[in-house]
Amino acid sequence: MNDDKLDSPADIRTFLDGTSKVDLQVSVEQRYAWLAKTLKQTEYFKLRKKDKTTVQEYLLKMAGYSRQHLTRLIAQYRKHKWIGNKYPKRNSFTKFYTKEDILLLAATDEAHSTLSGAATKKLFERAYLIFGDLAYERLAKISISHIYNLRGSITYKRKRILLNHTKPTRINIGERKKPFPNNQPGYLRIDTVHQGDKDGEKGVYHINAVDEVTQTEVVSSVEKISENWLIPVLENIIETFPFTIINCHADNGSEYINHVVAELLNKLHVELTKSRPRHSNDNALAESKNGSVVRKLLGYMHIPQKWAPKLNEFNKDYLNPYLNFHRPCHFPEIKINSKGKEKKTYPYKAMMTPYDKLKSLPNAQQYLKPGVTFEILDQEAMRHTDLEAAKLMRAARKKLFSEIFAD
Repeated sequence: MNDDKLDSPADIRTFLDGTSKVDLQVSVEQRYAWLAKTLKQTEYFKLRKKDKTTVQEYLLKMAGYSRQHLTRLIAQYRKHKWIGNKYPKRNSFTKFYTKEDILLLAATDEAHSTLSGAATKKLFERAYLIFGDLAYERLAKISISHIYNLRGSITYKRKRILLNHTKPTRINIGERKKPFPNNQPGYLRIDTVHQGDKDGEKGVYHINAVDEVTQTEVVSSVEKISENWLIPVLENIIETFPFTIINCHADNGSEYINHVVAELLNKLHVELTKSRPRHSNDNALAESKNGSVVRKLLGYMHIPQKWAPKLNEFNKDYLNPYLNFHRPCHFPEIKINSKGKEKKTYPYKAMMTPYDKLKSLPNAQQYLKPGVTFEILDQEAMRHTDLEAAKLMRAARKKLFSEIFAD
């Protein structure tokens, strides 16, 4: 069809009205050129909006494009004065080494377990010059550096490299979940704090266990975190808490997520859970106490492992009683907003010591271990004032550290 005379919107409108029942289309090969020619001969960009609409209807009918695609093509013509896929001409070097050469390189590397570039070049030269293998003619003249270029090519990688995606190792110890204590004590968050290395010598480890509801905290020190050292400490920690332990939650460290610890907790009827992937707050309580308590009071300096027994005496006699009976903690109040989202606030009126928090729980006596009463715990709490307990703790710490760092 010759449409050279359809150069005005009026002629195009007459044509459209007369062919309303006829399906006309330009061939795929000619569409871009025809569109550019039509836009030029109708002087499309000088037309009124109404006339542009007429031309667009004509282009849509003939080209068969969607209105969105036609808009993009018109914008392309306005900017570049052409329509189509034009790519800039790129300079490229003539390929000297063929696909067969690259595959031969891959076969050589596979047979010799990928030697250095120089050794590989020497193999090519020997294959061609000594053994007369003509397939190595081009490779015998290759530079050492270009061998590494060919090894990075897609052809080489497809032949030699087999990608094995990382497969997660499933450890069926502990359940990945966040514990929900429902205002009941006995749900521990536990973590390890390392007291640094020095001259290749490992420092002591602190095991920090915190109850989620009452923030009752027990810090214990151990020379090593292997099972022979850790199991007695865990037993002592669980025994130290005045209430029954129901759950022990840790991150995914192997010192806790192993069969020996799982067997111990199972014997004590304590559930073992571990943090979920991409949920960094699952063990946030223990981690925050690591900084605000352990690091603040015991510091970052290297303490040799042999001092673990002395540190445990200090923890048992001074640090743990001070933390639980005399050091106030913030406790959250949870409110549900109009969108159903939990919002935590920390009002001053909710601040109290972990022991006071335990006593404030409804029917708190039911959570205590057999043989433990609030009368016994009250005696411990009232033995010293808060100031006296803090001064005793600091004096004992100063004495201990003077021994450690004088050694």
